[in-house]
Amino acid sequence: MRFASRSAVSAALVSAVLLAVGCQTTNTITSPGSPGTTLSPPASLSYELDPSGTPASPQGILLSWSDVVSTSLGSYRVYSRANATSAFGLRGETTSNTFHDNGVPDLQYYVTSRDVNGAESNGSNTVTVDERLVLQAPTTISSIALDSAIHLDWSDNAFLTAPTRFKWYRVYSTGYTFATNTCDTTWSLEGTTVAHEFLVAQIPNGVARCYASSAISVEGYESMWSPLWQDTPRPDARNVLVWAAQVTPASSGFRFWNDANANGYPDAGELGLVQANTTAGIDFRVDVRASDSTLWIVPVFAGDSLQLYQNTPVADLTSMHTAPTSGYLPDSLQAQVGFGYVFSRRQGGVVTYSALRVTALSHQYVIFDWSVQSAPGNTDLSAP
Repeated sequence: MRFASRSAVSAALVSAVLLAVGCQTTNTITSPGSPGTTLSPPASLSYELDPSGTPASPQGILLSWSDVVSTSLGSYRVYSRANATSAFGLRGETTSNTFHDNGVPDLQYYVTSRDVNGAESNGSNTVTVDERLVLQAPTTISSIALDSAIHLDWSDNAFLTAPTRFKWYRVYSTGYTFATNTCDTTWSLEGTTVAHEFLVAQIPNGVARCYASSAISVEGYESMWSPLWQDTPRPDARNVLVWAAQVTPASSGFRFWNDANANGYPDAGELGLVQANTTAGIDFRVDVRASDSTLWIVPVFAGDSLQLYQNTPVADLTSMHTAPTSGYLPDSLQAQVGFGYVFSRRQGGVVTYSALRVTALSHQYVIFDWSVQSAPGNTDLSAP
């Protein structure tokens, strides 16, 4: 990856100047230097790039240096050049000890002091925008789908390989088209974080988005992006109690989502409905088996079927990542603590998926966590 400059710069020229400066920023420019000036050149010139989301094209550079303490100081002048063979030209003038150069930065910069009579000092140390300081890109990224939120996590290799030069991560998102399995091309910055995880909150359930992260160095260099990743937030709830039909029939049925106004969006009063076992459209009821007092999850709606998520307990509701697209049966399954169950509901030619994890049970009721993916055909229960 190479940074663009304001004019064409060959790889050979960039390599030559980097070898010449040895990746240091201590070379001093001895011109222009007005005769008889008493001002010292600015010291400790440093820079930080403004990341843009496009690693090869920062949106600017901020130069900083130590103030020259003198009553005769009038201003500072900033010089730059786009490549190693060009002459330095005046880039700007300021009375501050910082200077922001907007756009893709030049290759090298230095600063001088100018007194009130116009006499100019020698140049400060020269800084070189050295692309070799770019950090590693995050190598992996994953997520957990939550209610109106997505929890992102990615590999921390940028920090682990260069802890003293790491500054933070940037997180980006864009829309996702489920039908074509493609991310949109217009990305937005979600935020920054020093940790290798980030919570994208207050986003609509059932709307898929793509995500990526990059690593930023203390100099502002932005790494290449992580792999792209998509996920879809979905409604959920914890510790819902449903009685057995033989004990309390009025509270023995459950429906994940009843889209009563047919707007395709989970509105208030449409989710996690505990109802009578005779209510039309419920997904399942809970039965107690008289022979051994075990509790069973019984599909009720004609388009409902279910299966175990796996043959062993799952750690949490969010551990149930992707709903299978096949293997569902309209048969009853015994409720067991810690086990996860995945539902497929087909209605009007549309399939939606839901998940349930039993957290506790007695001989009379079941307590469980649940989630439902409202996007038709979307199997993202947690992380795809």
